Amino acid sequence: MATATAPIKLEVKDFKPEVSPDWCPGCGDLGVLNALFRACAELEINPHELAVISGIGCSSNLPGFIRAYGVHSLHGRALPVATGIKLGNHALTVIATGGDGDGYGIGLNHFIQAMRRNINVTYIVMNNEVYGLTTGQVSPTSEVGMKTKTSPHGNLEGMLNPMALALASGCGYVARGFSGDPKHLMKLYTDGIQYPGFALIDVFSPCVTFNKQNTFDWFRKRVYKLEDKGHNPEDFHAAMDRAMEWGEKIPIGLLYRNSKARPSLDLQDPGLQAGPLVSQPYVLSREQRRKCIEEFM
Repeated sequence: MATATAPIKLEVKDFKPEVSPDWCPGCGDLGVLNALFRACAELEINPHELAVISGIGCSSNLPGFIRAYGVHSLHGRALPVATGIKLGNHALTVIATGGDGDGYGIGLNHFIQAMRRNINVTYIVMNNEVYGLTTGQVSPTSEVGMKTKTSPHGNLEGMLNPMALALASGCGYVARGFSGDPKHLMKLYTDGIQYPGFALIDVFSPCVTFNKQNTFDWFRKRVYKLEDKGHNPEDFHAAMDRAMEWGEKIPIGLLYRNSKARPSLDLQDPGLQAGPLVSQPYVLSREQRRKCIEEFM
């Protein structure tokens, strides 16, 4: 007589590949990755049911450092690729990763369009406020006056506010974490991954090599947790107020969660209601071929 066996609980080690991260010692991205290991294990997402997609940059090397399906795509193009994968097989858990230059610079329009479409993808942006891979140039989130290789006399450009932009673009889950607090970050990941729509988690992930201004100590002196201040994440206007806060005090945690958001795109697309596209038959019937020919003749 066959006996049922208890499912094997996933652990952090199940998501660690043979290749170790080659980031600089002390890089904030190491905390981002470790928190992701823990979140995936906590949610018991099997590695073969997980896809991690990135663009170009130091942080975009992340898909090579986690045991899952992965694509290291083009600069700024993580979200279009993640969108295609999610629509091709919406049974997968799809996570896009990248940096502030990749996602808020060259990839900014894709960022806005993915939120507008409400793709069921979790987007983790490692925000170090500098272009690290190309050795320290000013990025879209660099502070005004910040000195870099391309702004030796101080950055003259305005600082992009990704949180306010996400809220204005209709993002249903908007959160910010700090890689120096991996336990708190992991909770944002688990909630964001489970959110039924596009989820943004912007992470302060200090570049210890090229950003000597926005360091771990700099953030530790300034960040505070929204949940400790009684913030209501269902209040859009309160979320926008917190998104605009920057200076001596900077909020981290869940800014906004829209519990009444419209269904994600994969739940609305008629072509996906019969199941993931990869599982659907791809051979046209005689009647389908006839209709296609009539339509284009």
